[in-house]
Amino acid sequence: MLNTLIVGASGYTGAELAAYLQRHLHVHLSGLMVSSQSSDAGKCFSDLYPQYKGIVDLPLQPLTDVAEAVNGIDVVFLATAHEVSHDIVPIFLQAGCTVFDLSGAYRVQNTQFYSKYYGFEHKNTAWLDKAVYGLAEWQAEKIKTAQLIAVPGCYPTVSQLSLKPLLEKNLLDTEQWPVINAVSGVSGAGRKATINNSFCEVSLQPYGIFNHRHQPEIAAHLGTEVIFIPHLGNFSRGILATITCKLKSGVTEEQIREAYQQVYHDKPLVRLYTEGMPALKAVVGLPFCDIGFAVQGQHLIIVGAEDNLLKGAAAQAVQCMNIRFGFAETQALL
Repeated sequence: MLNTLIVGASGYTGAELAAYLQRHLHVHLSGLMVSSQSSDAGKCFSDLYPQYKGIVDLPLQPLTDVAEAVNGIDVVFLATAHEVSHDIVPIFLQAGCTVFDLSGAYRVQNTQFYSKYYGFEHKNTAWLDKAVYGLAEWQAEKIKTAQLIAVPGCYPTVSQLSLKPLLEKNLLDTEQWPVINAVSGVSGAGRKATINNSFCEVSLQPYGIFNHRHQPEIAAHLGTEVIFIPHLGNFSRGILATITCKLKSGVTEEQIREAYQQVYHDKPLVRLYTEGMPALKAVVGLPFCDIGFAVQGQHLIIVGAEDNLLKGAAAQAVQCMNIRFGFAETQALL
């Protein structure tokens, strides 16, 4: 039984983690923690999320001393701000914990990336170099032996799962950069209230064009440049990504289908469409990434859908934990 701690448990992703881990057969949910400055410190988790009354009634403890918090803990999930994860990850690792960090603090092994896109200087380069990127369907062998798993962002997960099989098979003409148009629900902005993320204020609109921090994460791990255009939609959760690509001359629809099948035929949390296209209603509340595509000549359109809080965050983190410790990959997820 793994003694497990969640830091940042009051946010949307932290809440999903708590629900998954509470019902995991091989996990003891030892504690839920929040920032010592959080207004949620001291509250009962199920008062914030009443759907979990009688299921997860643990207190939200303030994280005042990280060294004390690690006592008796085997696994830590960090649903914390990037700068916070940057600072506290090494303390948990030095105490021997396995860490699943859902922030962006250890996703890209390039320190300049953090000063440019995250606004802080990365000082833990030794751990950054050892971090394994937790794109579960592609990194399983490395995850099995990792102590620090950097769980990918929500947009990067659906984008990479959609594009990677075709790039690996060299089916795309990357002289024309893939264009990723992706729409996310407002939960992707987190639980903290701001006027720009208020449900009644949000209209369907693009944001972060050419400067969103997920673009270089996607490009770095795909190994090719992309154009990434995120949009915020006035719905609560889910991501739908429509990706436009150019195929290499002579590439057939059957080759594309085979490329996806070869990679994902035994991956339980990726569902491939042979007819129609994915829709948000098929994935919201579930841990899947659904992928469909259409071809006309050299033009390829891929549609990927996921729940941003689940396959784009909490479910993938738990999936990585299952891989890391040799449990069934979908344990507690389905």
